[in-house]
Amino acid sequence: MARSIVNMYTIVPLALAHLALAQGPSGSRPSTPRLSQGGHEDTPAERAAAAVDNTRFARYTLTVLAGIVILLGIFRVVILSVRYIRTLTCLNNDTQRYFKMPNLAYGAVKQHLLYAPLFRRRHLRELHFGWFHLGYIPTRFQSLFLTAVIIMNVSLSVSGIEWNGTKAAALSHLRNRTGTLAVINMIPLVVLSGRNNPLIGLLSISFDNFNLVHRWFGRIVILQALAHSIAEMMNVIDRGGWATMQLLFQKNQMFWTGLVATAGLIAILLQSSAALRHAFYETFLHLHITLIILSLVFLWKHLQNTLPQKYLLIMILIWAAERFIRFTNLIYRSVGRGGTKAELELLPGDACRVTLKMARPWVFRPGQYAFITVPSVGLWTSHPFSIAWSNNSNDEKQQDAEKGYQITADDILSSSQEKTSMSLIIRRRSGFTDKLFAKAERSPSGITTVSALVEGPYGGLASLQSYGTVMIFAGGVGITHQVPFVRELVAGYASGTLAARKVILVWVIQSPEHLEWIRPWMTTILAMEKRRDILRIQLFVTRPRSTKEIHSPSATVQMFPGKPNVDTLIEMEAENQTGAMGVSVCGTGGLSDDVRAAVRRRQGVRNIDFLEQGFTW
Repeated sequence: MARSIVNMYTIVPLALAHLALAQGPSGSRPSTPRLSQGGHEDTPAERAAAAVDNTRFARYTLTVLAGIVILLGIFRVVILSVRYIRTLTCLNNDTQRYFKMPNLAYGAVKQHLLYAPLFRRRHLRELHFGWFHLGYIPTRFQSLFLTAVIIMNVSLSVSGIEWNGTKAAALSHLRNRTGTLAVINMIPLVVLSGRNNPLIGLLSISFDNFNLVHRWFGRIVILQALAHSIAEMMNVIDRGGWATMQLLFQKNQMFWTGLVATAGLIAILLQSSAALRHAFYETFLHLHITLIILSLVFLWKHLQNTLPQKYLLIMILIWAAERFIRFTNLIYRSVGRGGTKAELELLPGDACRVTLKMARPWVFRPGQYAFITVPSVGLWTSHPFSIAWSNNSNDEKQQDAEKGYQITADDILSSSQEKTSMSLIIRRRSGFTDKLFAKAERSPSGITTVSALVEGPYGGLASLQSYGTVMIFAGGVGITHQVPFVRELVAGYASGTLAARKVILVWVIQSPEHLEWIRPWMTTILAMEKRRDILRIQLFVTRPRSTKEIHSPSATVQMFPGKPNVDTLIEMEAENQTGAMGVSVCGTGGLSDDVRAAVRRRQGVRNIDFLEQGFTW
């Protein structure tokens, strides 16, 4: 039911958009605003022709974007089919030789397009200018897609305009065209910004990637709105000078509301820079939402009784629906049944283990994350964290029963009231995490319980079940994303329900004390059935206090000083890999880029896929 609602929140409004475009211009005022004082005044024939062109180009924009979604959907179905067949084929096949060999054509596409950074090897390693964060370099595929979208919008903005005619007529048509396209582009802009964007699940593309495209659509909308306003202002000044423009700003609602809306969009562009966004994220987020609402209010007045106002209404409906779904999710997961509680436990290395006793839990999948709000720390602050472990308290009763311990009637009657716990590790940084850590610090025992609000789950798109060999890299607190995959693979190997025959976990930490972050969960994994047959763990300590801290507990759990040579580690496993090989990484930008480069070098030699988890918001 919830999934159907999420899908409807974009499908229905998009269908309405196509319906509005099919109906063409309507309303008591012209579909493209005309200047009634001072500027060029279109004839009825010119207005009708311009309206038809603008509607046609708006339809082109949505049609092209829908076509891209369909192509990506087909690609997604093919990939899923291949992985499903591979999993079934390899359930009782320990050699998996057929799937070890690469597809040369697809390998070349992965090496030079899908996995390739735009330049050389830098992608997730942040760009800095002094203390300022300048963002990330996109991949080649992302760059090509964004370039194509920009070229399409520039072409549609200027095509069909009579540049050889009068300056006033050309500016009038440019004004109308860019204004219409700016509003049309707000529809994909708001769809891509949503955490509940159904395209995330349908196409298996992360919110992180959609957020990148969202930011570029925002820049396109703002530039088109700016071109729309400049064209109008130039027309007004050419016909009547600055005095006329001042008069229109005072007397003409369409004129002054349009300029104010454009000014609001420019303010959004300035405050959305990577440097400000990362330095003051919480301030950025609240100011961002406020500026958006103010800009939409003035834009609504600017477009009064025009066809673009219908497009704007569709965009507002999508935004409101997504916000409603998020609010409903938050209330459902957090309110009632005693509410959701968070136990905060201090850990070495400026970390805090947060164990959430969920009011209404979900069936957990590896790779999922949730947005956490702790009202006593910050009511309007919501941050995403990877779920590292999920545990149902009924599981302990089941284990006791299997061991022969007696289960009482009270245990059975209370089982329906038991809550699932979701655990995560939060590293102390600035802002919310610092306040959360300080709250736990104030408790004499280092453990305290607070009320919490949870929104989720999100993510959980990746699957490693179809790979015979799996290498899992984690850097620091990135281990929280990877632990559930290790648990799933070991359990699946013991039950014979997946293709994995080798799992190698490589965890890079600064100090051995960081091992305490996941010690109880790793103890559970190490005690799992057939764990020694499939799992090897390699720990790399980059800043050990002494060599005495570096010791390997067993042949399958080894510890080394310094940073790992990622290329060598992957080469050692690739030489003797079983079946297809999946390499997953979650950690620092430098570690992710090293793993990406090593995987790219082996395309065409071995069948190796690359899976990356990063939060680059």
